[in-house]
Amino acid sequence: MDMNRRQFLKYLASMFVISLWPLGLTGWAGGLDGSILSSSPQLKRKKLIVLFQRGAVDGLSVVVPYGDGRYYDARPTIAIPSDGRSGGVLDLNGYFGLHPALASVWPLWQDKTLGFVHACGSPDPTRSHFDAQNFMECGTPGNPSTPDGWMNRLLSVLPGAHAPTQAVSLGAVLPRIFQGKMNVANIALGKNAAHPMPIDRPMVESAFDELYKGNDPLSQAYMQGQNARKQLMSDMQQHMAMADNGAPSPSGFADSARRLSQLITGDANIQLVFLDLGGWDTHVNQGSIKGQLANHLSELGGGLAALVNGLGPAYNDTVILVMSEFGRTMHENGDGGTDHGHGNAMDIVLNTHGVDTLDIAGTGAEP
Repeated sequence: MDMNRRQFLKYLASMFVISLWPLGLTGWAGGLDGSILSSSPQLKRKKLIVLFQRGAVDGLSVVVPYGDGRYYDARPTIAIPSDGRSGGVLDLNGYFGLHPALASVWPLWQDKTLGFVHACGSPDPTRSHFDAQNFMECGTPGNPSTPDGWMNRLLSVLPGAHAPTQAVSLGAVLPRIFQGKMNVANIALGKNAAHPMPIDRPMVESAFDELYKGNDPLSQAYMQGQNARKQLMSDMQQHMAMADNGAPSPSGFADSARRLSQLITGDANIQLVFLDLGGWDTHVNQGSIKGQLANHLSELGGGLAALVNGLGPAYNDTVILVMSEFGRTMHENGDGGTDHGHGNAMDIVLNTHGVDTLDIAGTGAEP
């Protein structure tokens, strides 16, 4: 099932009752007209969080077609056992099952806020991680010259109030999916999130402040970007101090997810968020219910569960989409792993608002 970009953007746009004004020419910044409107706490804003699994996750190990014997013929050592009682799949519909390492999100399937779209992806046949990620983030398969990402274009069609933190990218650099004419706030959210950047040095910051002190659009963007970053850092430091109660913070995605939920619940302006996780390119020693992939999936599931729990009531107005650039071959290779495939599972769509979204169009893998 190929993803129709126009329909996808239209669907995403329809989720929002109030839309966005993104921020930052280089990753931080605000509206170029200098206008910022404070949000009303009475308004419940719809939110979209996109998590990208870089490296091409094996969708056939995430959502396992355990009812098809060909799956076990093709994977003699890495297939996920069909019997959940012995540590195998968690049954979804009698044919597909969830990898047991994702047990932490199993309750979300049971309450019908977790769904899967199998056998979907880009129609472009490339097996290059770089090209495929570019196409998925731009939303224009086969066209590497697209100047912007689809989440940035989404911002451009969503009218609404202006605020420095309505669109937030979590990471060291602004990703392709958020690049474009609309401005996006960018901030790290891992164990190094509170570490100072070069611009935080007093002499450097002072020099930049002097350079961009005018009323031109670039100076306005710089000043609003600085304000946006300081606001996010202040919010994060406050929530970290309250939640940690003096204890050292654990590392990993679950910790980052917890901090993200604190940012979202602490700032009603945040509506669009992007973050990514690496390590999904499992050519060697992929493993089955234990091993490299299982460990990554366990961290992913724990982080998603922490994010949902941290969002609390805000989860009712939030969609969390987990995706990757392409899938992996159905047959395992000679190194106990899988090679680059094509179609994949749109791994996890959280908060489907009670809609049954196990949409099966085939295995989604290349034989």
